[in-house]
Order: sequence, then C-alpha cells, then structure tokens
Amino acid sequence: MRRVGAGGGPGTARGAAPVTAEGRYRVLVAGYSVSSYGTFLNMVALNLFVYATTDSALAIGLFMAVRLGAGFLAGTVAGRVQARFGVKPVMLWANIAQAVVMFLLVVTPDGGLRTGVLFTVSAVVGACGTVFMVALRSSIPDLVGADRRAWANSLMVGGRSLAMVAGFASSGVVVPWLGFTAAFLVDAASFVVCAAAVAWLPGIERAPEPPRAPDEPRRKHGVWAAMTALATVPALGLMMCLRTVDALGSSSHNAALPVYSSTLHPDDPAAFVSRFWLFWALGNVLAQQVIQRWAKRSGRAVGAFGFGLGTIVMSSAFILGFAGFPMAATVLIALVAGAADGLTEVSYTSHLQTLPETLRGHAFGLTATVENLGFGLGMIGVSAALESFSAFTVVAWSHGLAIVVAGIYLLRLYAVHGAGEEGTSGAYGSRRDGAEVSGS
Repeated sequence: MRRVGAGGGPGTARGAAPVTAEGRYRVLVAGYSVSSYGTFLNMVALNLFVYATTDSALAIGLFMAVRLGAGFLAGTVAGRVQARFGVKPVMLWANIAQAVVMFLLVVTPDGGLRTGVLFTVSAVVGACGTVFMVALRSSIPDLVGADRRAWANSLMVGGRSLAMVAGFASSGVVVPWLGFTAAFLVDAASFVVCAAAVAWLPGIERAPEPPRAPDEPRRKHGVWAAMTALATVPALGLMMCLRTVDALGSSSHNAALPVYSSTLHPDDPAAFVSRFWLFWALGNVLAQQVIQRWAKRSGRAVGAFGFGLGTIVMSSAFILGFAGFPMAATVLIALVAGAADGLTEVSYTSHLQTLPETLRGHAFGLTATVENLGFGLGMIGVSAALESFSAFTVVAWSHGLAIVVAGIYLLRLYAVHGAGEEGTSGAYGSRRDGAEVSGS
C-alpha cells in the first residue's frame, strides 16, 4: 500500500509549509460533511416535494424504494468500478453527478417531466452516494496510513453527525422560508464543495497486482472477491451478518419514532423527534472525540469487540427509548444510543480496512449492499408490523434480534481470540492489524 504524498502536489505554494496527508484528509472530511449537510437537508425537502408534486403518499414510498434499490445495486459493483477507474475519479464524479441532477431538478418545469426527474434524482443520489462512501471508506488507510485509520474514521463519522444535526435543524427554516428551490440549490452546491475537496487531493497510488502465473487460478472480482474475504478473515462473515441485522433494527426505530412521538405528544410530535435525534447526534459526536483521543494516545483502532459490545448497548438504548420514560431520561438514553452507534461505525469500518487493497473495495461494496437490503426490507416489515403492534413491541423485537446476534458474534470472537493467543496470528498484516481481525 502507498500513501498519498505528505506534502507538495497541487495547492502548495513555493516556500510555504507542505500540506500533510492528515491536513488534506481534514479538508476532504470538511467537504464530505458539507455534502452530508445537503443530503440531510434534502431528506426532509425531497420527501415533502415528492408529496407536493404527486399528492400521493405511495409516491414517497416509491421514491425511497428507488433510492435504496439504486444503492443496493451500486454496492454490488462499487468495488469493481473503483478498481477500474481509481478512487479519486470515482469520488469526484459521484459528487458531480449528484450536483448535476439536483440542478436539473431546479430547472425542470412543472408537469409530468418533473416527476420523472424526481425519480432520476432518487436513483442517482442512491447509487452515487453508495459508490462515494465505498471509495472513501476503503481508501482511508491509503490517505492517512493504516495506523491512523481509527482517528480518520472517527473524524469522518463525527463530521457526518454534526452535518445531520445541522441538516435536520435547518430544514425547518430553509424549506418554509426559502422554498424547495433554495433547498435543492444548497444541496447541489454542497456536492460541488465536496467535489472541490476531492479534486484537491493528490492521486491515490496503489501498488498494481502482480501478474497472474499461467497455472494460477483466475482471480476473483466483485462480489466473489468480497465473499473470499468473508471466508478468509475470522468472524468477518458474522460481523457483516450482524451489520445487516443492525440495519433492520435501524429501520424499526426510524419508522416507529414518528408513530411513538404522535402518541406521546399529538399536538407537537415533531418536537419529540427533533430532541431525540439531536441528543443522539450529540452522543455520536462526543463518542468520536473520545475515540480520536484514545486512538491518538494508544495508536490502535477500536477493535472488533467494540463493534459487538457497541451494538448491544446501542440496541438496548433504542429499546429503552420507546419504553415510556420521562423526557429527561429519554434524551439521556438517546445520548447513549448515539455514542454507541458512533462506536460501532468506527470499529466496523476500521475492521474492514484491515483487508488487503485488492479485497477492501469489494468488501465495502458488499457491506453497502447488505445494509441497504436490511434497511429496505426492514422498512417494509416494520411499517406493516406497526399497523398491529405498538412501537415499543416492534422496536424491542427488531433490536432484540440484533442483541442476540451480537451475543453470538462476541462468543465467536472470544473463541477466535483464544485460538490466536495459542499461536494463531491475524489473517492479514502485522500483529497490530491481525489482533484487530481476531478481536482484540
């Protein structure tokens, strides 16, 4: 693996101090956070606009289905696209494409054509968002070095959490006061900012694969390469299974929260939802600060055990969040849920980044696919279940399943870790990376 240049390159003035790789990564995260703000702003604006344009609640569901479906399909090919065209071009054009379709939505006149453009926007945003995230996550070890990946992942997740708070909070101001056109232009501009941050990066060089010997079996690519990683790395397949179940749990509290808040506060359900997500995001940001400091001091990533433990704490907290506690206790529960969610995100991403370069992009593509699948199927099943069962019951069953799978995952990790202490080293890399693969 080769890191990007620590200094020089585009944007370095003669005589000025060179820009470090970490400095460039901070600029990239800033650009990503800006685009995330636009994305979260338009999660509200686009759904409202779809309903205003079509006057159909079914259209909102179809709009989300197209977005998730496009993300699902993009995940199956994201690793191959990245290997074919390179990380930087993929991230650059993924942002440019999203900016173009948002601007296209602004200039399209009212009528049936606008409805078609809306669903084009949904497909492009879903597919390009997935491809961009696969490229970003898989390239972090190349951008900052493998020993700094926990810090880098935490910085990325923290920036996205802050963007979520700002996006959801400002949607209640931008859309009513400035209108849909302003919201769409802000989103388009946010993708341009992210594209500019990507363009400022030097090229990300990776060592080419050695030529295949005549008697060597043909190398696997795409989903087959990712499946090879699952079969090779201890507990990685179970880890991805837990991630899929976790996505199902996420669909339950996303779908149940508006129902639950309407029951608690029928006069102002939005107030409860906004407070819950605000404290969730604050917990996430606080967790990233702790993780960054710990990673800087220890030089280690969170570890695979952190993913299992974080999932149990997070799912338990979401269940308690629907148990009818007073508001003061509920916001503290949301704070814990956000902190644990941030821990699981960083530990999961850091773990997959221990894979070799030839498998990393394919593995991240596969995980994006199963996450979209779990969330999409979960939204369908959970929405149907909420017609017959209470929000607490639905969330308890969905997150309870995640807790059970997380327990099995931790037992499996414990067994693998015990074998490692008897002399089995990690599947890839040095002992530091290998220890993370085996769960320390």
